[in-house]
Amino acid sequence: MISSNGKSQEGAWLWLLKIVAGLVIILVLGIHFWVNHLLAPNGLLNYTDVLAYYQNPIIPAMEIVFLVFVVAHALLGIRSILLDLNPSWQVLRWINVLLLIIGVAAIAYGTWLVLFIAAKGA
Repeated sequence: MISSNGKSQEGAWLWLLKIVAGLVIILVLGIHFWVNHLLAPNGLLNYTDVLAYYQNPIIPAMEIVFLVFVVAHALLGIRSILLDLNPSWQVLRWINVLLLIIGVAAIAYGTWLVLFIAAKGA
């Protein structure tokens, strides 16, 4: 997709993914705030409460979905900002690889952490 300024590196699908990710983040963040701050006693869950909370299998799954969409949205946003610098195709290729590695590492670590916390409460 070529925009009016001639920048063709950001396609419509990546733009749509960024928008959908933003909407999912708003939805899951609302659920997160509601459960962790409005339903929790004194407005905050302590460590024991979090361990018990994570025993519901929906909660770790929701947290992992939240993590995936936050990382994707953030890295696509960073990529969009870097595209404003009009990098060459070779530089863009390195940017894409670097952002993909960062994203996979962040999601892998975050998923491990969620599953580790869920397992501690079992």
